[in-house]
Amino acid sequence: MFTERHHHHVPTARERVRTEITAEITDAARRQLAEVGAAALSLRAVARELGMASSALYRYFPSRDELLTRLIIDGYDALGATAETADDPTAAPRERWLAVCRAVRAWALAHPHEYALLYGSPVPGYSAPQDTVPSASRVGVVLGRVLGDAARAGALPEAGGGALPEAGGGDDPRVVTPEAVAILGGEHPALDDAVRVRALLAWSSVYGTISFELFGHLVGSVADGDRYFDRAMTELARMMGL
Repeated sequence: MFTERHHHHVPTARERVRTEITAEITDAARRQLAEVGAAALSLRAVARELGMASSALYRYFPSRDELLTRLIIDGYDALGATAETADDPTAAPRERWLAVCRAVRAWALAHPHEYALLYGSPVPGYSAPQDTVPSASRVGVVLGRVLGDAARAGALPEAGGGALPEAGGGDDPRVVTPEAVAILGGEHPALDDAVRVRALLAWSSVYGTISFELFGHLVGSVADGDRYFDRAMTELARMMGL
C-alpha cells in the first residue's frame, strides 16, 4: 500500500485531547442509547455521566441532533466495515453474498441498540443530514459488488427481464435511480431494471429479516433463527440469479 509520508499530519496535543473526549462522549451516548433509547437521548444526561459541564459538552456537540448524527454515522461505518471485511472476492458469488449477510446479522445481534438507531423507528424531530448517506450505503456497495462481479464473470443468467411493465406512465421505464444503479453492480448487459429491482428487494429483505428477528416478530414462526436466516438469504441469492 503506497502511503504519502511527506504530508503526514501529526495530531497536536489539543487535537488528541479533542479526539479522546469526543470518543468518551459518543461511548457514553451509546450507553444511553441502550438504557433509554434514541428519542430520550439527552446531552445533559451524557454530560452528567461524564462529570462534564453541559457548556463544555456543547463545544463538541452543539445539539442533540449533531450527537445523534455522529452515532448514526459511527453505526453505519461499523456495520459497513463488518460487511467489507466479510467479503472474500475470490469466493463464489453465492458464498460471498451469504458471508456478508451473516456478518451483518451478527453485528446487529451484537449491537441491537445501534442497529435499532439505524433501522428501527425514526427519532421524533430528527432528520438525518446528507452526510450520513455514504456511510449508510457501505453494506449496499458490498452486496452490489458481489452482484456486479458475478455479472462481469458471466455468472449471472442473461437478463431476460428487460424493462418492467410500467405501473404509472413516465418516460423512463427505470424504477431504480442512477445512484442505486451505481451501487447495485453498475452498468452491465446482465443487469437490467428487473435484476436491479430484485437486488434492491434482496438488500431490503436482509434488513427486514434481521429486524423481524431482533424486534421479536419471528417468535412462534421460526424454530431455528440461524438456519432460517441462511435459508432466507439463499432464497434471495437464488432470486437474483447468484
